[in-house]
Amino acid sequence: MQTGEQSKVRWRLVFLMFIVAAVSFLDRNNISIAATNIQRQFNLSNVELGAVFSAFVMGYAFTQPLAGRIADRFGPYRVVALGMVWWSAFTAATALVPSGFAWSLSLLIGVRFVLGVGESVIFPASNRLVSSWIPTAERGLANGIIFAGVGIGAGTAPPLITYVMLTFGWQWAFFCSALIGLVVLVIWLLNVRDRPEDHPRVTASELDYIRQGLTVGTKPLAISWIKIIRNRQVALLTFSYFCYGYTAYIFFTWFFKYLSTVRGLNLASSAFYGMLPFIAMAICSPLGGWVSDLLTASFGKRRGRCWTACVVLVLAAGFVALATRATDARVASVLLAGGAGALYLSQSAYWTLSADIGGSWAGSVSGVMNMGTQIGGVVTASLTAILADHFGWNASFMVAGAICFVGALTWLFIDPDQELET
Repeated sequence: MQTGEQSKVRWRLVFLMFIVAAVSFLDRNNISIAATNIQRQFNLSNVELGAVFSAFVMGYAFTQPLAGRIADRFGPYRVVALGMVWWSAFTAATALVPSGFAWSLSLLIGVRFVLGVGESVIFPASNRLVSSWIPTAERGLANGIIFAGVGIGAGTAPPLITYVMLTFGWQWAFFCSALIGLVVLVIWLLNVRDRPEDHPRVTASELDYIRQGLTVGTKPLAISWIKIIRNRQVALLTFSYFCYGYTAYIFFTWFFKYLSTVRGLNLASSAFYGMLPFIAMAICSPLGGWVSDLLTASFGKRRGRCWTACVVLVLAAGFVALATRATDARVASVLLAGGAGALYLSQSAYWTLSADIGGSWAGSVSGVMNMGTQIGGVVTASLTAILADHFGWNASFMVAGAICFVGALTWLFIDPDQELET
């Protein structure tokens, strides 16, 4: 191990986790860009397309607690690596599903479900990495940077997938996404370790700094699921994250199709305006984490994490509601981008508190919490189409805004200083 000046290996790992998050969202968001082509080739209704969207999120959602426990047991290094192999394979498999058969839709749904299972490990493992590597005072910024990858990955998808689709066909968009995942896998294997003590480039001074800043040991211990699920703070975080996820998943599933088929933008314009919410996410996620860390250092976790998350989620709900009143597609896109940005100002608060509350069980706690947001995604992927068909698209977005507002109020009841106990 090196000695002397403090190294910054922990931030290099945060950056790599940011890259992995970006690739994971490129792989899950590509289908929303290719939705019109897939819908035409497979002759799908909006409700059937919603079932395809929901299949991924269901696979992702209901394996979250197990993914968190696996991350605690085997460490983020191996778990993320396995996840990247898995989701790259099934991303490519999406393009290989044949159309025109009675079972084609079922097979497409099955492939997307299994892809969701593979991607389920990403953020519980990320939180386990943060709890082992990042001092408590820096976790807001670290989580903000990691979740900026969501915006970058999802924001890269519209222009990249559109270009590949127009040039080579929609299937090659999925092959390209899978190849990118395998390249990042090699970089991950060469640069990441589970613990600071095991990394050859961590200096003694950085190791000492990390150890002093951790609130718990890094060795995971066994804990019953009942204790996690029945914990009041975990339950509140999970419910609020459900509300968050319901709103966020509109952008990951229906937004691009909304711009092209409902608002009437052509493919090129949809690709441009479709990037705006994800650019806002990428900017606001680390910004929210940084501001949250500053406020927490000055005023404590209650104001720095909980109050801040509540305020920005109220702001997000307001932007989404205002977008329904806009008659111009471009104005609506900008307002929705504002909503997405405000939403992601709160992102790091969820993951920072789940790491603080969970401690050595951060993977398991964040897995349960993340299941909440993914269930929200399951609901919005299907319910949005049903609401749009019966009441119009404005009603779909108004419902999302109302649910986001409820999630904001939930933060007022969370106690950030209550840690999970055996």
